[in-house]
Amino acid sequence: MAEKEHPVGVSHLPDVAHHVRLPTTRTSLFLDRILDWVGTVFSWLWIAVMVVILVSVISRYVFGQGSIMMEEITWHLYGAAWLVGLSYALVHDDHVRVDVLHELFTSRTKAKVELFGILFLLLPFLVIFFWDSIPYFWQALELNESSQAPDGLPARWVLKFFLPFSLFLLIVGAIARLLKCTAQLFGRPAPLRNDPFVKGASSNPPSDQ
Repeated sequence: MAEKEHPVGVSHLPDVAHHVRLPTTRTSLFLDRILDWVGTVFSWLWIAVMVVILVSVISRYVFGQGSIMMEEITWHLYGAAWLVGLSYALVHDDHVRVDVLHELFTSRTKAKVELFGILFLLLPFLVIFFWDSIPYFWQALELNESSQAPDGLPARWVLKFFLPFSLFLLIVGAIARLLKCTAQLFGRPAPLRNDPFVKGASSNPPSDQ
């Protein structure tokens, strides 16, 4: 029986979710481990989000008692988990990639694209955004900003704290990835022979073939 042909544009498209393999350096490994630990700890917030949503739904539709505080707790926890999760996704290269041409490049060309993007696009944006987010958080802290709802949550500055915090984590993650790019392209910093951050994976630069 002849093999069924897949329509063009489905099976013949490159895997846009394919990870970009880069060598690991001693410093990037240290930074990655910190961000991985922080992301793992904050991932438990997703369970808390589901619990709060479940309690809120039961209270509203079973007992007829809605709560603005429960709703605000939900998006407070959701916002914190999502913001911190950005750096975790960057460390594991699990963020969405939509550049089809990128999958056709050699490993060195991919590293050059990553280097340019991090150095001239990502890092400047993160640094500017981080710098602007500090007074945004600090003002809320000084005013002890709380919810405008009568029975809402107090201390809304806690949520706003996660904005500069998450941006700082992203800057650290971008620096770690930048070091991997320079190790791939220039051999500096010296790449580790094996990558202990990924079990069973070698951190040696992949071949361009």
